Amino acid sequence: MPTGNDIAQRRARSYKLAALDQDVLLRDELRGVRFDLEYSKAELLLRDWGIRSTVIVFGSARTPTPEQAEAAMVQAQGDVAQAVAERLRRQAVFYTEARTLGRIVSERGGAFSPHDRWRDNVIATGGGPGVMEAANRGAADAGAPNIGFNISLPHEQEPNPYTTPELTFQFHYFGMRKMHLAMRANALVVFPGGFGTLDELFEILTLVQTGKAPKAPIVLFGSAYWRRLIDFDFLIEEGMIVPEDLSLFAYADTAEDAWLAMVRLGLPVHTPDGH
Repeated sequence: MPTGNDIAQRRARSYKLAALDQDVLLRDELRGVRFDLEYSKAELLLRDWGIRSTVIVFGSARTPTPEQAEAAMVQAQGDVAQAVAERLRRQAVFYTEARTLGRIVSERGGAFSPHDRWRDNVIATGGGPGVMEAANRGAADAGAPNIGFNISLPHEQEPNPYTTPELTFQFHYFGMRKMHLAMRANALVVFPGGFGTLDELFEILTLVQTGKAPKAPIVLFGSAYWRRLIDFDFLIEEGMIVPEDLSLFAYADTAEDAWLAMVRLGLPVHTPDGH
């Protein structure tokens, strides 16, 4: 029995249970353990929810809502401000279409668990604002579960309010986050974005091109944006890719067209009526 003479021993770091000792868990030597924890936590919770497959939506966190774009138009004074406001209004269309797409995929794809306990084609995003918020919001409009794979950043990213709370994850390691985004993706829709969006796009394209991941529909939303940004024909001319690589993706300019393109490219659909 405790004698009261062991206070120092009980307070010592060495006496703390290893699983509860954050100082130990955060040591460089235990990075592998932290990798395992980040993988296992998300994997277990996704299984608990019956998430078998997802449709990933990427795009800029800077894409404004229609309300934000309209407010910028009202406040714009001067040529520069008006030009910025016009750009925001043009980009706000992507928010609207991503929201519509999130609803369409959720209603038609299988997010409502039509086969036993398993949910298919559940909307998943990086969890942040902009296009990601819009896609999660569309799924929420349909009353469907949806996923946010957030990442901790020096300037902290806040989760958007439309992800299902129990499916709102936070990762420290970009690599583990990208693995969870890719490993159960039935399709990928990429809206206009910057470095992060391009990183995710080429990650999936490379995995599919090299056969490291099963072939999955990839849709580039906003054909004018993508055709100007990336000259795929030039890559063919230079022998960096082969013409057949262009069949790995399609373009779309409306949410409905994006859905039809995914289905045409082989998206497995499990609707509530079994079709």
